[in-house]
Formats: sequence, C-alpha cells, structure tokens
Amino acid sequence: MRTFLNGRFENSAFCMLAPNGTEWLTKGGRGPEMVLGRNAIERLNLFAALFPPIADVKAAIVEDAHSVRQILNVASADQRVLVLVHGSKEQLATAQETMKAVANDDRIIGRFHFDFEEGNEWRKSITGANDGPGIMLVSPGEFGLKGTVIQQLPLNSPTPELIKALLTANSTFANNTAKKVYSEHVSKGQKLGIKFEAAVPYGEDRDGDGEIDHGDSGGRPRGPSRR
Repeated sequence: MRTFLNGRFENSAFCMLAPNGTEWLTKGGRGPEMVLGRNAIERLNLFAALFPPIADVKAAIVEDAHSVRQILNVASADQRVLVLVHGSKEQLATAQETMKAVANDDRIIGRFHFDFEEGNEWRKSITGANDGPGIMLVSPGEFGLKGTVIQQLPLNSPTPELIKALLTANSTFANNTAKKVYSEHVSKGQKLGIKFEAAVPYGEDRDGDGEIDHGDSGGRPRGPSRR
C-alpha cells in the first residue's frame, strides 16, 4: 500500500497494473475516481483492449481466503453469502476445479465469497454444519465473528444444482438482511465492545514517517500521489 501512496499508509489504495503485476498503467491513489477520473469506464475499456484475455474467464481460479475467520468478516462487511467448501486435501483440490463452473457463472460471479477449508478450525465460528465434507452456504453474522449454515450440499453436487442453491440462498439472505448503514454499524459495534483483530495495525500513516498516526497527524500530503 505504501508503494502506491508515495510512502504513506492509508485505508485504501488503487492502481491499474499490467497483467505481469509489476508495470504501472496509472499513478497510484486512494481510489478509482482519484486515479481514473470521471471517465473511468472509458479508460477501463482502453486497458481491456490493450490486454485482451488469453484464457476463458470461465476457467478463472476460484477465490480461496487465508482463513475462514478472515473471509467471514469480509463476507459480513460486503453482506454476501459465504460458500465454504470443506473436505480432505485431495477433495479440495478436485473441488477447486469443479467449482470454477459455479463461481464463474454469470449469475454467480461477484455475488458470493468462497473459501476452501481442510481442517475443522472453522467450526469454532460457524454453526449448523453436519459432520463430514460438504459445501456450506453460510449466512455471516452482523459483525463477521460468527456464521450460520443456510444449506449444506455434497461435494459432488452437479453444477446446475449448486447454482440453483446459491441463487436461492442469496435471495433469502437479501430478503432477510437489513442493509448496513456504516455510521450506525460502527457505533453499535463500539457500544457492544466488538473488535476484530487484524494482521494489519489499525490507523493510518498519512504523513509517511513510517509510524501509525494516532489522532490528527497534521501532515497529510495534498494532491495526487506519484511513483
């Protein structure tokens, strides 16, 4: 993040990179509008034309989070159903291939989060799962600390059946989950004493001195960041 913000550390960073992951196509900044301006779609279409796909998007790798603790928190923040696939190492290797047809379906892509878990550590955070391997559709809790299984399906479930189940779970979740209002959500969490310990320390280093600022740093740089 410091790389894209000229040495600063803030809560978001954005930069368009070439497919090699190293060549900068734009400057770095806090977000898309700061970097791409108001004609973002035109510029994105330009980048897409410069780098046409060399593989079928249907074969794209399915998301696999660092831990269920992490992805459950992200799913809660995004208010998406979490698809948790549990099984042995060999079963998960197979599932990561077969689930591509599900995760990359036009009706599914971008609407769910996915995670593949071999052990049982995830059971500390998620309730309602049956014993043994399976594909769990999980409703994340309000603050992303807990989750509840909406439905569990066999690992060998056919793609059409899985897609139908995901769409139904998404509809049910959306109809029964109030949209979060950021300020109210944060206030409620603070009153309840809820805190999610992340690997990255809380706070920002807006003056770029290498230390997390506590309170008003008084030295936030002005203007766009540069390489």
